[in-house]
Amino acid sequence: MSRSGLKSLFLAASVGLMLSFVLMPFAWQLVTALKPTGQLAQLPPLLPSPPTLSHFLAVLAAPGFLRAFLNSALVAVASVLLGFSLGIPASYALAKLEIRGRSFVLVGLLFLSMFPAISNVGPLYLVFIRLGIRDNLLAVILAHAVFTLPFTVWTLTSFFQEIPDDLYRAARVDGCSHLGILRHVVLPLGAPGLLSVGLLVFIFSWNEFLYAFTLTASPRARTLPVAIALFPGLHEIPWGEIAAAAVLATLPSVLLVLLFQRRIVSGLTAGAVKG
Repeated sequence: MSRSGLKSLFLAASVGLMLSFVLMPFAWQLVTALKPTGQLAQLPPLLPSPPTLSHFLAVLAAPGFLRAFLNSALVAVASVLLGFSLGIPASYALAKLEIRGRSFVLVGLLFLSMFPAISNVGPLYLVFIRLGIRDNLLAVILAHAVFTLPFTVWTLTSFFQEIPDDLYRAARVDGCSHLGILRHVVLPLGAPGLLSVGLLVFIFSWNEFLYAFTLTASPRARTLPVAIALFPGLHEIPWGEIAAAAVLATLPSVLLVLLFQRRIVSGLTAGAVKG
């Protein structure tokens, strides 16, 4: 075999190994969700025989699951909107205005975006109790916005910096205000960046567990990851229902990634090399 053939074989084997490692947990959950209850603890069979949708139907009929699903969707969308409402003006200012200490601010945003969630969940918990909004979706939305805002500003600043300054200066010469430039120039040209950042924040908020678990206590405010974690009963663990719920919770993120994978990759790349 030629040298180029060996490189292609090695590359294909590496990609196959990586995909197997990444997809194996989801494939295992899918197989478990389709197995009849009597086969859940049996191996073999490896595959369900025959496949059943009873666990999916049980999950969809379970009280609180659809409520948790809607809560997760509401929290994710609201987190994106709140992050944009605060992050877009800040990113525009950092990208196009003469601000002293801009580099220091950008480094600080990058530093804050690397903070682990556990570092501020305690202070947020105490603040939300004092405000009387614990066990409320508003608390989860605010917590997610606080955590994702540095990443939003950092990445959007990178996108807005790519917009030619000549367009900005021409708009200023024509008498356009900063708000007008933001609305008519920056936002249309920065739409790809807004889409990628919005998707990443939505996926983070959809999957987030720590804040939602700490800041909620009742089914009316629980998000989907928390609801799935509380599935186990006192005397049994419904593995089939847990697997079915995990598959259903994964589908929105998978669909979004498949639809907008190029935008997400460009957003991550811009945020990594710009600023």
